[in-house]
Amino acid sequence: MTASDEDYNAAIKAFWTGRDLQTEKQIASGRIDAGTRGSVTGGKHLNALQELIAGEFAPLAELGAAVRRGGKIRLPGYYRRSKDWDIVVTYNGILVAAIECKSMVGSVGNNFNNRAEEAIGNAVDLRRSYEAGLVGTIKPWLGFVLVFERTQGSLALVGDQGRPLYRTDPYFDDSSYTTRYQLLFHRLVRDRIYDAACLITSVKGDGIYDEPQSEVSTRNLTTAIAERVAYIKGSPK
Repeated sequence: MTASDEDYNAAIKAFWTGRDLQTEKQIASGRIDAGTRGSVTGGKHLNALQELIAGEFAPLAELGAAVRRGGKIRLPGYYRRSKDWDIVVTYNGILVAAIECKSMVGSVGNNFNNRAEEAIGNAVDLRRSYEAGLVGTIKPWLGFVLVFERTQGSLALVGDQGRPLYRTDPYFDDSSYTTRYQLLFHRLVRDRIYDAACLITSVKGDGIYDEPQSEVSTRNLTTAIAERVAYIKGSPK
């Protein structure tokens, strides 16, 4: 399947309500009452988004690929023993894709550096694992998706504390956390740390408010996955 803008919008609404994707679509179409819960909350808010992204690999699944999502999908690391990923696709011994789906709600200032370090470290570790021959012979495709709550705090200029020993990158001057996430994701893809990244901003309880940068949008993610699927289908068996 190819996910549409409406599909992603429904998945983000499901993120806020804790519903699954099918339930959210039925609510949007008026087929069932909004009070119906499609899935319980508590750690499963991103299930609908994971379901949608995993569905993009359906052409490979039809050929026998294993498309796993949710739970503990563990891949070997290099600088550590292993790491759990949210979506993992394997086919004929190939690690087709590994994708992380995360959210940032509330105290963005306390968590930005943690999210950045996590995103960078996870990818570097898995890529080094590939170089060490631990995850197959074809370079894995890596993706990172973040749902970011749009608030006054996420849009306000960051009041940076302290003065570094050297001049920081001017791109970070007079910037909000939203802008900094855009810069982070853009550079992660540009520098081939990730093959695709996606930044979605959303007001609490609503669908997609904005995708601030086209290079790290849901449409670009969909295109990148389709290209990966086509590449794997054309690879020698």
